[in-house]
Amino acid sequence: MSFKRVLLANRGEIALRVQRACRELGIETVAVYSDADRDALHVRNADIAVHIGPGPALESYLVIDKILEAARATGADAIHPGYGFLSENPRFVDAIEAAGITFIGPPASAMRALGDKVSARKLMQEAGVPVVPGANDIDANDIATATAEAQRVGFPLLVKAAAGGGGRGIRRVDRLEDLEAAMRASGAEAASSFGDATIFLERYVSPARHIEVQVMADAHGNVRAYGERECSVQRRNQKLLEEAPSVAVTPELRRRLCAAAVAAAKSCGYRNAGTVEFLLDRNGEFYFLEVNARLQVEHPITELVYGVDLVVQQLMVAAGERIPDFDEEGPLTPRGWAMEARINGEDPYRDFFPSLGYVEHFEAPLGPGVRFDSMLFEGLDVPIYYDSMLGKLIVWGADRPEAMRRMRRALRDLVIAGPTTNVPFHLALLDNPDFIAGDVHTGWLESSFTMPALPDPDPRLQQALVAAALAAELGRGPASSAPASVGSSNGNAWARAAQRQALDGRTRATGARGWQGTAS
Repeated sequence: MSFKRVLLANRGEIALRVQRACRELGIETVAVYSDADRDALHVRNADIAVHIGPGPALESYLVIDKILEAARATGADAIHPGYGFLSENPRFVDAIEAAGITFIGPPASAMRALGDKVSARKLMQEAGVPVVPGANDIDANDIATATAEAQRVGFPLLVKAAAGGGGRGIRRVDRLEDLEAAMRASGAEAASSFGDATIFLERYVSPARHIEVQVMADAHGNVRAYGERECSVQRRNQKLLEEAPSVAVTPELRRRLCAAAVAAAKSCGYRNAGTVEFLLDRNGEFYFLEVNARLQVEHPITELVYGVDLVVQQLMVAAGERIPDFDEEGPLTPRGWAMEARINGEDPYRDFFPSLGYVEHFEAPLGPGVRFDSMLFEGLDVPIYYDSMLGKLIVWGADRPEAMRRMRRALRDLVIAGPTTNVPFHLALLDNPDFIAGDVHTGWLESSFTMPALPDPDPRLQQALVAAALAAELGRGPASSAPASVGSSNGNAWARAAQRQALDGRTRATGARGWQGTAS
């Protein structure tokens, strides 16, 4: 491995994940941090930490010049972008390479080709990868052309932003008379979010599963596909639980999916880690959706079923090495079953309303086949500026039933006193007959799933709150001694709320949703 020092252009659990891989390889790490993250674990665990600005990402983690200056000042010879922020920004890649630093990710040319959804559709068609029928390059103000194309494509259809991502700029249209309003709304959102109002039309494939294939490509022309992940449990186009493999994918279908994913990667000279996403209909036909030109949030479940460290492979490939043990004969065979539950700071009993704040008490689940990738620690004041994901609970089992049993147990073992989380949602999901049977699709959660009644609070969490409140009263607990991050005024408020609720015995009456939701 030729790298001596890698800068992590990210924060939270993904920065910690990359740090661990670097340490195993003897590589030093540089952390960058905002005011809001000055006490974060990725800062504490780095060999070198560089402050890059205020809490808002637009003034820190998204400022290319600040990150490059940190890399130059610390002598970093490579930069890992993680996911989110600048991870799929080709201008960032150009700037890094112009500075003589290695980018641990795909080339800017591939990002540009794949980042524009219209361009990506054309590439896939030329490479023989199935795409959803649609119409490309529609001007949001050209209603006449859009009307003619919509009638050709058929309803229902989706109006999508060409430069979109993260579920933004997408509108479903069921009737011709609703097309113009959807186009204008999608174009406006796309212009606001991505600086590009170009849209395209795509047939709405429903019911459909969201199936994605992990790929790794090196500079020697080798591309490996690490099987599929099922990502159909979604709310507002955001994934909540993923699993690998998929109950809907046979060995033969896996072979076809992986072959298409490899062709997609080769079509644009792709290198490093990426994910090719498909829609799978009930007839077993699949269609190209998009390529995520970065490491995915859900990459750990692929690591567990294929026994691979994808971050280590990213580092190796970026350093010019070949994919280890490369075999061109076909997709690998998954071993066992893995699931990942995204633990978010949000209240599933209040339409998933965001919930952040001071972490009074934290207990990570342990035991065989359990992994919790998180930035949490007792005393952390979760910043308001970033994603609501607090951690990823990942489990492995010999088969799907064992993985589900292990996930239920691990969810109940997880204790987070402070922010409300979506743990009750995941527990309810695992008990849902449709999910147990694997009978889900991308619209299933919003059309067919209902949260059960609010359960009684977990006594362990109440005990943790009492202990935290008593410690704070004595002046020696996290509520009184832990520093609050700059930019947040919630730290002491959360501590005082915990004290009041725990000491006066009114936890369930006044804050059941706020406290029980993380451990039930």
